[in-house]
Amino acid sequence: MNAKKRALGKGLSALLDTPGTEVQPRYDIEKDLHAVGTVAHVPLKLIDSNPFQPRTDFDEESLQELAASIKEQGVIQPVTIRKMEDGKFQLISGERRCKAAVLAGLNEIPAYIRSANDQEMREMAIVENIQRENLNPIEIALGYQQLIEDYKLTQDVLSERLGKSRPSISNHLRLLRLPGDIQIGLRQELISMGHARALVTLDNVQTQLDIFHDIIAQGLSVRDVEEIVKNLSEANENEKDHVNNKALKAGNNKYHDLQKSLSDFYGSKVQVKTRNGGKGAIVINFSSEEDLERILKLVQKQD
Repeated sequence: MNAKKRALGKGLSALLDTPGTEVQPRYDIEKDLHAVGTVAHVPLKLIDSNPFQPRTDFDEESLQELAASIKEQGVIQPVTIRKMEDGKFQLISGERRCKAAVLAGLNEIPAYIRSANDQEMREMAIVENIQRENLNPIEIALGYQQLIEDYKLTQDVLSERLGKSRPSISNHLRLLRLPGDIQIGLRQELISMGHARALVTLDNVQTQLDIFHDIIAQGLSVRDVEEIVKNLSEANENEKDHVNNKALKAGNNKYHDLQKSLSDFYGSKVQVKTRNGGKGAIVINFSSEEDLERILKLVQKQD
C-alpha cells in the first residue's frame, strides 16, 4: 500500500499537508512564477472549477447566506487550488466559497496554492466533501463508488479510511440501484434517505416508482413506507407459498395413477417423490421381512 492511499484515512488535512507553507499578500502572475506552497489572494477569474468535484447540487439560498457572511467578515478559510501550466488554477476544494465570493462581489479570494496530479485532485475533492457531510446521499454514494473503483478498495477498507461505519457505506451504495427518477427525487430532497432505504428493498421497479409518487403526493412518512414495503413483502411470500403448494399438488396428481398402478401390482403402498430438475425416487413400503421377500420376487420377475 502506497503512502498516498494511507493518507486517505487521515482525512483532508493529511492530504493537503505540505511543509514550509508561506503566506504572501497577493499572487502576481507576472512576477511570481513559484507560488506553490504559499497562501495568497488569487483573482477569481484565474480559478477554474474542479473537474473531479463530486458535488453537483448547490443550494441557492445557502449560497446567498454565505455570500452575505463573506461581505461582512470576508473569506475566513482559504480555498485550496492547484497551479496549472498556463498560469491559471483549478480548485481542489472550496467551490462553494468561490461561488459565494463571486455573489458577494469579490474579485479575489485567499487560496492555498499547491501541486497535485489528477488522481490526487479526485481523491481530495471526494474526501473533503464527504468529511464535511454537505453532499446529498446520491453524491455521497457516487463518491464512495468512485473511491472503491479507482483504488480497488473493499467496503471494509473504505470504512476504515474514511472513519465511516461499514453499514453506512453499504446503505449509501445500495441507493445507486434505485431507478433514476427516485435518485433525482432524493437529490432534490423530495424524499429522505429513510424513504429511499425502504424502497431499495423492493425488487419491482414499477412498485418502487408507484410508492415514490405516493410519498410525494400523500406526504407519506418513512414509517408509512416501511409498513407498505413490509406488507408487500409478506404478500409476495404468501403468493410464493401458494404457487409452490399448487405446483406440488399438481405434481402429486400427475403421478397419482402411477402410484396406484404400482401399489396394486406390488400389493403394498408405493410413493413417487419428485424433486427439482425432474429427479425423484419411487418408494415401495413393506411391513416385514417376509413382505420384503415377496416384493423382491415380483421385482425379479420384471427383470
